[in-house]
Amino acid sequence: MNLPTALTLVRIVLVPLLVVVLLTEFEGRRIAGVPKDLFGAGIFGLASFTDWLDGYLARRRRQVTWLGQILDPIADKLLTSAAFISLVQLDAAPAWMVALIIGREFAITGLRSLAHTRGFTMPASPLGKLKMSLQVATILLLIVGWGSLPVLRPVGYGMLWIVLVVAVVSAADYYLKFQRLLSARVTDVNIVREQRRRTEDRRAG
Repeated sequence: MNLPTALTLVRIVLVPLLVVVLLTEFEGRRIAGVPKDLFGAGIFGLASFTDWLDGYLARRRRQVTWLGQILDPIADKLLTSAAFISLVQLDAAPAWMVALIIGREFAITGLRSLAHTRGFTMPASPLGKLKMSLQVATILLLIVGWGSLPVLRPVGYGMLWIVLVVAVVSAADYYLKFQRLLSARVTDVNIVREQRRRTEDRRAG
């Protein structure tokens, strides 16, 4: 196992820790003297940093592996989904908005899996990367806005609307890209078949 993959696994391990910190009632709402919302924000921030770091190291060290490519998006979705669901439980985020955002994640995962079965890949789009960055900022704002800095709660809520819009637009972008790739693959197959038919006709003649 290389370092980038190990960092991805660390991110997965941090997910249940984040949920425990956010949803457990600690005495005085503090952990080791630190407000639990700031403690949770620190865990989420650290996990999000590993997302950037493992990708950077994988490219720099040329350690991009099949396992890493499978685990990385799973770790991202586990992290953001767990954080959003915890925020719903804390009444810090509307359930319907979180349901749409998480539903989009599952839909795109299914679309990528379908593309893989058809023989082509769908890497993360610029809109998808923007969505992830906005999600991280929004979750951090909602966590600290729910706790120590309530003045940031409206900002986090406004960011959540932006995340929702970008999530829907990027989902549509992925779907259109899938349709284009599928059409191109069908066209290529038809061309190959036509070339084979002509070759067989020439040999028969």
